[in-house]
Amino acid sequence: MDIVRTLKTGISGVRGVVGDSLTPQLLIGFAQAFGTYVKGGTVVIGRDTRPSGEMVQTAVIGGLLATGCNVVDVGIAPVPTVQMAVRDTLADGGVVITASHNPQQWNALKFIRGDGVILHPHQMEELLSVYYQGNFSLAPGDEMGSVTCDDTAVARHMDAVLGLTDREVISEAGLKVVVDCVNGAACVFSEQFLEALGCEVLAINDTPDGIFPHSPEPIPENLWQLEEAVREHGADIGFAHDADADRLAIVSEEGKAISEEFTLAFACDAIADTVEGPFVTNLSTSRMIDDVAKRHGKSVIRSKVGEVNVVRQMQAHNSGMGGEGNGGVIWTPVQYCRDSIAGIALILQGLARRGGTVTQWADTMQPSQMRKTRMECSASHVQPVLLGLREFYADAELDLTEGIKVLWDDGSWLHIRPSNTEPIIRIIAEADTWEQADDKVAEATVEIHKLL
Repeated sequence: MDIVRTLKTGISGVRGVVGDSLTPQLLIGFAQAFGTYVKGGTVVIGRDTRPSGEMVQTAVIGGLLATGCNVVDVGIAPVPTVQMAVRDTLADGGVVITASHNPQQWNALKFIRGDGVILHPHQMEELLSVYYQGNFSLAPGDEMGSVTCDDTAVARHMDAVLGLTDREVISEAGLKVVVDCVNGAACVFSEQFLEALGCEVLAINDTPDGIFPHSPEPIPENLWQLEEAVREHGADIGFAHDADADRLAIVSEEGKAISEEFTLAFACDAIADTVEGPFVTNLSTSRMIDDVAKRHGKSVIRSKVGEVNVVRQMQAHNSGMGGEGNGGVIWTPVQYCRDSIAGIALILQGLARRGGTVTQWADTMQPSQMRKTRMECSASHVQPVLLGLREFYADAELDLTEGIKVLWDDGSWLHIRPSNTEPIIRIIAEADTWEQADDKVAEATVEIHKLL
């Protein structure tokens, strides 16, 4: 295995394959770098359920203690739970041990600022600089930090969301819900939270052992077990989490997985009339959010791809609602991060208030089909390719915020951007039909091959 290719660093942290690129030495080094970066302050840590989590956590704790940090361990917890714990306990930072939707052999460190937001890109660059310089601020033996455990963080997070949710309308709707926890961090809250909302609940894959029964990315092709369970039990809706419970996908009452793009569109539709400011999302998110915004007399701001980029624009524009089309809902009254607990609450609230079914709700959205692909492209070729594409699509409206986004009068679009973590270019198109989206991706792919 190519160690260089399995170690990824970017705006969301560092990740790699355990036993290959993600070694104890590297983990301790990054923990020491972060402890140095937060000047030996208090750091909250939490993890998902991967079998490697305990090893990774032990290494991270050791590195943090060595720099004089006090560590607050919230145990197995969703990413948004750790972020809320950092913010509400006035800690100096946080570390979440999770590789999100990556396969089981991967693990990762995600770094959080004192306000509960993941490190901004320039801050991640500063942290990487500290790591590579290796000049860590190590504490003498009598000034080492200590470790305390906090087993109430998940409950506090659920209570915060429940306090902002219309529990009565959800309970009166008598909804039957199936939830797929993928044996990940969602196991620690899903069933309890849904019962607190007054739902009849069936949880599948809810053993917190990190042995994923299917790929943990919540996209339709991975949700066949949830589809079967919804049909078998006659449920009103099914929810699917990723391993660290910051993303959420939906299965309709027909037992059909709908695109994860519907998660944000539904959440925005459910809360639009009670939140301030525009909706904020990234350039690669479905136009359904624009349709929802228009329906409610709101506007849409689009950012570069990446949770922190969306959050920064939400803060700049005083936005009460935003997120990403990968199933990430950011509800400002709760906190500035993707939060599947908040997503569940908003979608059930919207479904209960509307009446009808998930399918009927989805049918109110503008027709949308998306195609996503990728091509290998070295960093040295990225700019020549993008310049060539600008000439090729010169007759269309272009958005150059990140890569190149081509917009047509019929509402279809094409977004081509370099990956933040891999030597590839991502190509995404949205149109009314699969055929139209396929044609746009195919045309772009042919042109990129020519440019390469």
